[in-house]
Amino acid sequence: MSQWIQGARLRTLPMAIAPVIIGSAAAYLMGSFSLLNALLAAVVALFLQIGVNYANDYSDGVRGTDDVRVGPLRLVGSGTASPRQVKFAAFATFGVAMLAGLLLVVISQSWWLLLVGAGCILAAWGYTGGKNPYGYLGLGDLFVFVFFGLVATLGTTYTQSGRISWEAVIGAVSTGLIATALLMANNVRDIPTDSQAGKRTLAVRLGDRNARRAYVVMLAVAILLPLVLVAAHPWLLIVLLLVPAILLPSWIMLSGKTRKALIPVLQQTGLINLGFSVLYAVALVLAKSF
Repeated sequence: MSQWIQGARLRTLPMAIAPVIIGSAAAYLMGSFSLLNALLAAVVALFLQIGVNYANDYSDGVRGTDDVRVGPLRLVGSGTASPRQVKFAAFATFGVAMLAGLLLVVISQSWWLLLVGAGCILAAWGYTGGKNPYGYLGLGDLFVFVFFGLVATLGTTYTQSGRISWEAVIGAVSTGLIATALLMANNVRDIPTDSQAGKRTLAVRLGDRNARRAYVVMLAVAILLPLVLVAAHPWLLIVLLLVPAILLPSWIMLSGKTRKALIPVLQQTGLINLGFSVLYAVALVLAKSF
C-alpha cells in the first residue's frame, strides 16, 4: 500500500486542491458559495491528478523512460507493479473523478461542462499515453496551465456562481503558473533521462539553464499578479507573505548542481501553491466581509 501511495505522488496533490480553494473563494465573493459543489470539485481535481500520475507512471514505464531516473518511486519503471495493474489504477481513479464530475454537472445544471470533463480525461491520458503523447512534444506545461489552472479554478467558480469574475481569472492564472513551475522543476531534474528516451519536454527544449530561470520567473509572476487587483481588494497584499517562501526553492533551482538536489523543490513548490491559494482565498473572504 505504501508503494501505491508513493506512486500516487502525494506531493502533487496541492496542485489539484489549490484551484478549488481559489475558485470557491471567488464564488464566495460573488455571494454564491456552495460547500457541496466545492467538495465535489475537490474530488474531481484530486482523483484526476492521481489518475494523471498513474497514467504517466504507466506510459513512461512501458516506454522505458523511467528505467534510469532520480527521484521518487515509479511503479512500472521499478518493477514494483505490472503495467496492467497501474493502467487499471489510472482508469479507476479517472472513473471516480468522472462520477463526481457528473454529479457536479447535474447539481449545477451546467451540462456543457460534460464536454470539458471529457476533454480533461482525454488530455490526462494523452499527456504521456497513446501513439503521439503531447508530453513528449513539449506541450505538457501548456496542459498543466490550462487544466490545473484555468479549467479547475474557473470551473469551480462557475459551478457555484453560474459565472466567472476577474478575481477567479487572476487566481486561475497564478495557480496555473505555480503548477507549471512544479512540472518544470520535475522536468529539469529529468532532462538527462528524458533526452535519452526522446521525451522532448519544454525543459529539454529550453535547456538546463533557461529551464531553471523559467521556473523562477513563473513563481515570481504568480505571486505578483494579484497586485493588479489591489486597488479593488487591498487585502490581496497578504499574498506577498509568500515572497520569502519562494526564495529557497528558487535558489535551489538556480544553484543545485545535482539532479537529486532538485527533489525537495517539488514538495516546496506544491506547498507554495497551497499557501498561495489559502492566502488568496482569505483575502477574498476578508474583502467580502469588510
